[in-house]
Amino acid sequence: MIQHDTIELLHECDAGIQMGISAINEVKDHVKSREFYTMLDGYQREYAELQNEMQGVLHEYHDEGKDPNPLAQGMAKLKTSVMMAVKDTDEEIADLLTDGCNMGIKSLNKYLNQYEAADGRSKDFTRRLIELQDRQLKEIYPYL
Repeated sequence: MIQHDTIELLHECDAGIQMGISAINEVKDHVKSREFYTMLDGYQREYAELQNEMQGVLHEYHDEGKDPNPLAQGMAKLKTSVMMAVKDTDEEIADLLTDGCNMGIKSLNKYLNQYEAADGRSKDFTRRLIELQDRQLKEIYPYL
């Protein structure tokens, strides 16, 4: 049970990281503020570093990870495209990204509870990802 919960928790982290990277990619070219752009670029690098670390852990379990839910990913891209077409501002980008961070934080906390038999390393990894999203969320607030 420990290995199953560990892998499932890491899968959810993998999907969340991919969604975070994808969300930043979707909006980065629309950002007007140089500071905002630089901040998002830094978060994108942090997500990529976590993803590399997590892939190493999954590799230890002989697992390839998990892609995000195609429906969720498609809906996120559609929402971003529509919102950027209607209101292409840093404020709108901040609004979209705070929604994504909030969903990520909520989901990851739910998965921590759901996969309670996961090992300590995967739980710590999940908490680090939650902390990253929480920090990103707080740094985005001034752009709302």
